[in-house]
Amino acid sequence: MSADTPPKTSKAGRNLPAAIGVGVALGACLIVVLAFVPRVWFGVVAAAIAVATWEVAKRLREGDRHVALIPLLLGGQAIIWTTWPWGLRGALISFAITALVILAWKLFAQGLSEAPHEYTRDVSLSLLILVWLPLMAIFAVDMVQQSDGRYRVFTFLIVLVCSDVGGYTAGVLFGKHAMVPAISPKKSWEGLGGSMLFSTVGAVCCVHWLLGTHWWIGLILGPVLVIVGTCGDLIESQIKRDLGIKDMGTLLPGHGGIMDRIDSLLPGALVTWGILTALL
Repeated sequence: MSADTPPKTSKAGRNLPAAIGVGVALGACLIVVLAFVPRVWFGVVAAAIAVATWEVAKRLREGDRHVALIPLLLGGQAIIWTTWPWGLRGALISFAITALVILAWKLFAQGLSEAPHEYTRDVSLSLLILVWLPLMAIFAVDMVQQSDGRYRVFTFLIVLVCSDVGGYTAGVLFGKHAMVPAISPKKSWEGLGGSMLFSTVGAVCCVHWLLGTHWWIGLILGPVLVIVGTCGDLIESQIKRDLGIKDMGTLLPGHGGIMDRIDSLLPGALVTWGILTALL
């Protein structure tokens, strides 16, 4: 194969060897962190949110949309880290303060003598990123602070991995009927069925063996995570379609950027936190 020959991709459009290698490496790192030093999970999430924020802001800037990057980066970190000592209350206060800073930052971005350009648009996009990334992520870090926190996070991650594996396998082998071709032409109803099956089995097993509670909670957690995870993926796909791009970044071979990897994890964290908090 010549140096100019592009890497082979799978039927689903990925460089499969690279995707598997990166996924296994990330999974191994997360297992070590959660098993031995679960509080480092805060650092993992904070770093991912910082990189994802930069990726999204960069792509928006390429489309002549200018968000308040510095307040988003600093405020996003404050939202994540204040969850450690003060829980969700601390995170929500940091969120509100960051939102106010964004409003003022964009107001005076052109200086005191010049009116801001596209203020409403850029502020709205900045607040969208603030909600989409750090606000959703606080539920992932708050979970790890519970008495069985590492197992809740393990459950959350394992179920979403099962969803990805089931959806990819069923989509490649049986996918014939496009689910939402106008947004994501590679997603099929058969793939969604595979996600439902794999994630439900994974959720039942995790809830029973990791969390030591009623197995039927997995019958709720698995399908709901598939639905919100799929919606999270479709939301990012539509934003990328609006921007005319394929991936948010290139940091993870076979996956794209960090944002392309966590698009389903963010809403999944909120749902997992809510279901486990309500039912355990």
